[in-house]
Amino acid sequence: MTVEAAPELRAPKPLRMAWIIAAWGACFLGIQWGLEYAPILWFAALRALVAGGVLLAVAVVQHRPRPRGRRAWLLISALAAVNVTLAFAAMFASVAGSSTGTAAVLANAQPLLIVLPAWWWYGERISSRTVAALAAGFVGLVVVAVPGGGGQGAVLALLSAVAVTAGTLLGRRLGGLDVVAASGWHFVLGGAGLAVWAALTEGAPTISWTPGFVAVLGAMSVGGTAAAFVAWFTESRHCRLDTLTAWTFLVPVVGIVLAALVLGERPNRWTVLGLSVVLAALWLALRPRGIRPSPSGSADDRA
Repeated sequence: MTVEAAPELRAPKPLRMAWIIAAWGACFLGIQWGLEYAPILWFAALRALVAGGVLLAVAVVQHRPRPRGRRAWLLISALAAVNVTLAFAAMFASVAGSSTGTAAVLANAQPLLIVLPAWWWYGERISSRTVAALAAGFVGLVVVAVPGGGGQGAVLALLSAVAVTAGTLLGRRLGGLDVVAASGWHFVLGGAGLAVWAALTEGAPTISWTPGFVAVLGAMSVGGTAAAFVAWFTESRHCRLDTLTAWTFLVPVVGIVLAALVLGERPNRWTVLGLSVVLAALWLALRPRGIRPSPSGSADDRA
C-alpha cells in the first residue's frame, strides 16, 4: 500500500486517552468475570458482534458513508482478521490462562512493538529517549511475565499484543474512510470469524444469559469496544504512534487495581516491581518534545 500525505501530527488528547485506557482496563475484569458464563471464543465473538452492530446502527442513523472500493474492503478485512479475530481470541484465552493482572500487562506490550514498524511504514523517527523507554518497558514486562505468571497465558497475551499492534498500524490507513462505519464493519467481520472458529472448536454455544452477564457484555461491547476503538482509531490518524501507544502502558494499572479490588487478586512483589518499571518507561515516552509531521493516512475527525 502507498503512504498518503497528512497534516502535522499532534499529541494525543489526554482526556480522550484517559477514558479509553480506563475502558480497556475494565474490560480485562469483565472478561475474567464473564468467562464463568460463556466459552472463550463465543464470548469474544459476542463482544465483537454487538460492538459492530451498534456502530453500524449509528452509521445508518447519522447517514455516514459506507466503505466503497476493493482497497477499502481489503483493508477492513485485514483489520478484522488481526485486530478482532486473532487479538480477541488470544486476549480472552490469555485471561483464562493467567491472572487478570498478568494478562493485562502483557496484552498491552503494543508500545514496545510498534516503534520500528511505525518508523519503517510511516517515517516516524526514533529518538534515543524512545529507545531507552522501550528497553525499560521490555524489562518491566519480562519481570512481570516470567516470575509473576508466565506460561501459555503469557504467550497468548503477547500474541494479542502483536495482533493489536498490527491493527493500530492498519488503522491509520483508514484515512479517507468514515471511522464509525469502517470500525463497525471490521468488528462484524472479525466477530463472524470468531463465531465460525468457536463453532468449529467449542461447538454450539452454551451461554448462561443472566442479567449480570448481559450487563457486562453490553458494557464491554458498547463502552469498552465500540466507543473506545472509534476514539483510538481517530487518535491514531493524528498522533505519532509511539506517543499514542505509550498510553496503553496504563491499561495494566487499571486492570491490576480492579482485579485487586473486585476479584481479590493480590499482585506479588515481582508484578509490582515490573509495573513500576513499565510506568517509568511511560514517563520517559510521554515527556514533551517537538512533534514533526510525517506521512500517514488522511483523517476525518468526526468521531
